[in-house]
Amino acid sequence: MNRLNLRDIASLDSLIAGAARITVIGHMKPDGDAVGSGVAMLSFLESLGKDAAVVLPDTYPATLSFLIPPHVQGKVIVYEDFPDKASERLLSSDLILCQDFNSFSRTGDACTVLSASSAEKILIDHHPDPDRECFNLCFSDTEVSSTAELLYHILMEMPQTGHDAHNLPSLTATALMTGMTTDTNNFANSVFPTTLVMASELLEAGVDRERIIGNVFNSYGESRIRLMGYLLDKCLKITGDGVAYMILDRKTAMKFGIREGDTEGFVNIPLAIRDVRMSIFLKEDTDRFRVSIRSKKGISANLCARKYFNGGGHELASGGRLMIPGDVRNSRQASSYIKKVTHTFMTGQ
Repeated sequence: MNRLNLRDIASLDSLIAGAARITVIGHMKPDGDAVGSGVAMLSFLESLGKDAAVVLPDTYPATLSFLIPPHVQGKVIVYEDFPDKASERLLSSDLILCQDFNSFSRTGDACTVLSASSAEKILIDHHPDPDRECFNLCFSDTEVSSTAELLYHILMEMPQTGHDAHNLPSLTATALMTGMTTDTNNFANSVFPTTLVMASELLEAGVDRERIIGNVFNSYGESRIRLMGYLLDKCLKITGDGVAYMILDRKTAMKFGIREGDTEGFVNIPLAIRDVRMSIFLKEDTDRFRVSIRSKKGISANLCARKYFNGGGHELASGGRLMIPGDVRNSRQASSYIKKVTHTFMTGQ
């Protein structure tokens, strides 16, 4: 990771100290990093005696509910469920921490309210190409595993911690480890030397990693495993260019009773195949497919997402969307679209 600017740390500390009402906001379809970094900052701010809350644009996966114990449940507001409450919170805040996204547009329906808020806005994020002009202060670094890792190193520089993870609130430490663990797929990708330093220091400070693994990776419903088997047996396609893809339509998702977060990690599975160089997973929504892309070193998932799937992200892990109609006339055309654009992408033809 890049060295943190200590003047920015001092500015962050000053802004927090001077704020009466602070809100953390994450991105649409919040994952472990968005929820983990958000709850971590919430807990840290509360340890300072601050009036703090988290706004998430959409419902978070059930596997992450262990990060939101009863004493903070009312302080994590899902915009999708309580738009008026979430809007009031954002508009009445004098400091907003924007975490794990690089543009207001990544907050979905909350974007308009976020833009309208007169609060000072701070970015803490690890995605490329941030909209810096939208923020009063930016902590942006792509050379870290996750926003949770970046936040960890920021908090270690804050005067309240004294560079000692033992001084973090327990929930902050657990949430940070969770965010990093999920974004690295349990240390399978995007791991930097600083990532291992963070993990080591949090473990030494008493974080229960086995509890995190149990909740995040081993607490899904039976339906997830049965769907996984179905997709791998019936839906996995591999092109001659080394691109694997699976498409989950709404009918199949309803048949298996799939909930938000149940398909997390499916896109990674085909990369275990020797000749697969890129994996794409599509999940159908009302008027679009949500797209996840993962690739092996030497193939840019980010570039593929930007060129063909209205998205972007990291070099080996990106996402986007495929619009219906727009990119494809109907959902049945998704397969032929993938084959066409990935052939062009992989071969240059």
